[in-house]
Amino acid sequence: MSDLPASSAPRRAYKRVVLKLSGEALRADGSLDNISPPIVEDIAHQIKAAYQTGLEIGIVVGGGNFWRGLAAANKGMERTTADYMGMLATIMNALAIQSMLEGIGVPTRVLSALELKNVAEPFIRRVAVRHLELGRVVIFAAGTGNPYFSTDTTAALRASEIDADVILKATKVDGIYCSDPKKNPDAKRFTQVSYQDALARQLKVMDSTAFSLCMDNHKPIIVFDMHQPDNIRKALAGDPIGTLVNAGPTLPAEMAMAVPA
Repeated sequence: MSDLPASSAPRRAYKRVVLKLSGEALRADGSLDNISPPIVEDIAHQIKAAYQTGLEIGIVVGGGNFWRGLAAANKGMERTTADYMGMLATIMNALAIQSMLEGIGVPTRVLSALELKNVAEPFIRRVAVRHLELGRVVIFAAGTGNPYFSTDTTAALRASEIDADVILKATKVDGIYCSDPKKNPDAKRFTQVSYQDALARQLKVMDSTAFSLCMDNHKPIIVFDMHQPDNIRKALAGDPIGTLVNAGPTLPAEMAMAVPA
């Protein structure tokens, strides 16, 4: 897929990205339905707007709207089995996103870390890269294919494997805070955090394995609020929103890089 002429093409900050969506993002607040078609449709339209700029887009989606392996394990289920059930949940979400994207004219492929040949292709790095080069949105399903790894770690792994410019993590808050803004009204939001600080301060927006993998492979992360109108498109376009996590400087003791919530 070639870019539009510079005179008419919308602005594009990146060449290739990984968008990380939680499973809960696909469910309407307070709804008993696991997936809300209107929410998925809105996400699809925002992705399409960025896709039309020539951006190569990979998507990693969680399965928490259906199942959480760790939560089930904490209630007595064997952890490995619970995690595999969570991987199957991510496949259902991936198919929902694929269906909505295809319905509005965006070609997609679902690549699964578990073999499910009737609904998805197996994940092969070279195949994934070729799909992206051919202008297809690639949805990575079934996590890493291994128990004990989160879909945040999957996003870090896939971004490293396909040489993405950035990981865009869509959340329910507008960035990373020095403490929980729901519990502390004086919590301050960081505009930028280093990998080292994210690990040392045990910032919970991603797990430590994901942060470490991004640090080792120099993959910046942008954490942003997907519930603000058009924020997914803005993040994909490279607009300055949320909190940037990268290699640069560690926070001073007074946390001067934090801004009021």
